[in-house]
Amino acid sequence: MDCETAPNPIKNFPAAVNDPDRFAKFDNKSTSPTSKSKRATGTQGLAADEPPRPTHREGEREQPRPPAAMAASPPRPPLHLLLTLALALTVAAAGKISADRTPISRDIYHSSDSLLREIKDLVARHSNKLSMDTIRTSNKGYSAELFVVTFNPVKESVDNGSKVHILLSFGQHGRELITSEVALRLLYILTEKHKIAGVDLSSFEKVLDNLVIKVVPMENLNGRRRVEEGELCDRRNGRGVDLNRNWSVDWGKKEKDYDPYEENPGIAPFSEPETQIMRELSRSFKPHVWVNVHSGMEALFMPYDHKNTTPNGASAHLMWSVLENLNHRHFQDSCLVGSGGGSVGYLAHGTTTDYMHDIAKVPMPFTFEIYGDEKASTDDCFKMFNPVDKTTFDRVINKWCMAFLILFEEGLRNLQDSQIVSQGALDNWVPIGGDVERNVERKSSRERRKLEGLDLGMQELRTYFRLFMVSTFLLMFMFCTRISKNRNRDSGNAFDP
Repeated sequence: MDCETAPNPIKNFPAAVNDPDRFAKFDNKSTSPTSKSKRATGTQGLAADEPPRPTHREGEREQPRPPAAMAASPPRPPLHLLLTLALALTVAAAGKISADRTPISRDIYHSSDSLLREIKDLVARHSNKLSMDTIRTSNKGYSAELFVVTFNPVKESVDNGSKVHILLSFGQHGRELITSEVALRLLYILTEKHKIAGVDLSSFEKVLDNLVIKVVPMENLNGRRRVEEGELCDRRNGRGVDLNRNWSVDWGKKEKDYDPYEENPGIAPFSEPETQIMRELSRSFKPHVWVNVHSGMEALFMPYDHKNTTPNGASAHLMWSVLENLNHRHFQDSCLVGSGGGSVGYLAHGTTTDYMHDIAKVPMPFTFEIYGDEKASTDDCFKMFNPVDKTTFDRVINKWCMAFLILFEEGLRNLQDSQIVSQGALDNWVPIGGDVERNVERKSSRERRKLEGLDLGMQELRTYFRLFMVSTFLLMFMFCTRISKNRNRDSGNAFDP
């Protein structure tokens, strides 16, 4: 199977297509003054020495001719015709712009509500393997809701400490619909389906018995709904913050190509309810493997995102080994492997994966980029980030579901070989649901007070800065006025008789 790399994801999307060909072209043939004069005097087509033909019937009084200037003016179209033409051109241009933007393929993709409903039904059918928790929190009137599905096929284990914890997040950016579809299909494979594109999955059953997998199928539900309402290029959450810039590692740093619309990091680290929930989930679950799933290109990334290097030491070797084996076994060495910051073409600050490595101390944190259409227009966001036909849709989903199964196998083997698994006993992790929600709410209230104090301080700083600028301007104005007056006085004295 292929994992063809695509060019760097594009972060800036223009509001409209700048295409001069979208307007109809007209051939306005101008008439020379000579021909206008000929038509006005009625002499067109006569020889030079031929007398002019009479312009009135015999016995009729000749009507006075209009002045030459008036006769030479062509008839003007009525104003309403001009307005109609302008409106038609505008509508045609708008039609071309909208036609250039691929709409959501609703016959292929689930809506956010239908996808979550299908997951709930799947959990209800397989309660022996799956469970689902809903976690809600809010900040300054903005609320978020996350659904977390837990796969734990053998709940009564002799040695819970030997189980590997895997945390997967999909749909962190609203416009990347394909990622949530992979989450849904993966849950089906873990419970009901036994084959992927004809490949027997029975060999993975023993691997799955040693795992506890938590899946967040749609981390950015509010942002996804904005996309479904027509904002196809929006990657942010419901109040305009990029959730993959709202984490604490190197938060708020801005590169030269920083786009405040696309990469708004929020007013502080963890200012957003979605990131607060995910942070608490990582603390309680203590994952050994973390994967943040995105689209826009195809690649297997490890830290770091905020610099173009990889971590040092044994953990870096472990991550590199897992990705290289996955790339070799499944993608025939065709995938781009390395740090996000060193491979994608730009640095990203405040990302989830860097936090999972540096702060949460997850042994194997990854970012997977699962699809990108390099031929799509930068304005055609749905097509750029998501397959638009059923064949490609199924191929991408099957390919990456199989990649996750191989990752589970490679991760388990490498963690057991490195004796890391025993450090994260299941006895220590807090079950999600009410406990996590209470922890998030308790910490959210403290952080809310901190953020309110930060906001107040920023407002005071802005006020002082404005006063400083105004006073500086006034002083400069007075200084320049004084100098001007002194020069005028000196000039007057020099020429005073």
